[in-house]
Amino acid sequence: GPSVNLASGDRVLVTGATGFIGSAVTRQLLTRQVEVVTLVEPGVDAANLDGLDVKQVVGDLRRPADVQQAVSGCRAVFHVAALYRFWARDPSAFYTINVEGTKNVIGASLDAGIERLVYTSTVGTLGLEHVTGSATAADERSFPDVRHLYGSYKRSKYVAEHEVLRAIAEGLPASIVLPTFPLGPGDRAPTPTGKLVLDFLNGRMPAYVDTVLNVAHVDDVADGQVRALEVGRNGRSYILGGENLTLQQLLGQLAAITGLPAPRVKVPRSLALAVAAVSETVEGRLLRHHPSVPLEAARMSTSQMAFDTTRARTELGYAPRPAAEALEASARWFAASGRVSERRLRRISWAGEGPEATTPHH
Repeated sequence: GPSVNLASGDRVLVTGATGFIGSAVTRQLLTRQVEVVTLVEPGVDAANLDGLDVKQVVGDLRRPADVQQAVSGCRAVFHVAALYRFWARDPSAFYTINVEGTKNVIGASLDAGIERLVYTSTVGTLGLEHVTGSATAADERSFPDVRHLYGSYKRSKYVAEHEVLRAIAEGLPASIVLPTFPLGPGDRAPTPTGKLVLDFLNGRMPAYVDTVLNVAHVDDVADGQVRALEVGRNGRSYILGGENLTLQQLLGQLAAITGLPAPRVKVPRSLALAVAAVSETVEGRLLRHHPSVPLEAARMSTSQMAFDTTRARTELGYAPRPAAEALEASARWFAASGRVSERRLRRISWAGEGPEATTPHH
């Protein structure tokens, strides 16, 4: 498809703009002096939009009229919003939000005649069966064994991605982006990867499992999204990632950044899965509250999640920074935003700065 050269004053919609990746995409678009419209769920925490000159349209992704109102007059749409978690009391929520919500965005985009939709999928829809490390990393052509799409989040995103592909085949101008595991400022939830960093900072990670993660700075992921709009090919998918690290390497880098000790005990995969199965059965099914260790999270953490970003680098000019910079940005943001205990803050010694006594900002 033709390139979409954004000009000052162009109107662009971002769904999920209050979230981690969505707010980074919003900031990236504002550097291009475009008018950003955000679809904001009623009652949601919109702190990530504080200080940003955007138009907020309050509405529900599940209501077609709300989506049509937000898309009206827009030249392009970034559909970033999704229910991203590893457990929910009602699994059907993943499908009403991630699938029906995406179909509403597709319909509104076609009706409005937008020039391109950039749909945020996930690397969770790719196959990892052959991945044993960075040398055998998955790329955009790695199809999954659907039996291994564990959990309602991955399954619903797989279905939603195919709704986008169906619409592309029927004439929707769109590109698909697949973020890996972003880190950086604004991770308020936090995301599962951010929680890993936060647990390390708070001393809640006594051990680790043998796994590989692909870590990227959230601002690089956002830059890749805008590049997918401007120069991405119609119907093409792009992995937006960074550096492949074993969890042991990742924790070692965090230790070097913060001066905090890295865990030394490695937990066998079978034990991690057994603990998660008990947690989900007792806490999730019997007590009906969020399990401490969701089974989908354990399955993810024991998979070799290495990804190849060659296509995005070659076709989009995507150039992510080293993982260490993303890890440091994440750690510093958590430390400055009141999410790290004062006792642990006093133990942090930022690399190159000496002892740090950061006071939490509540």
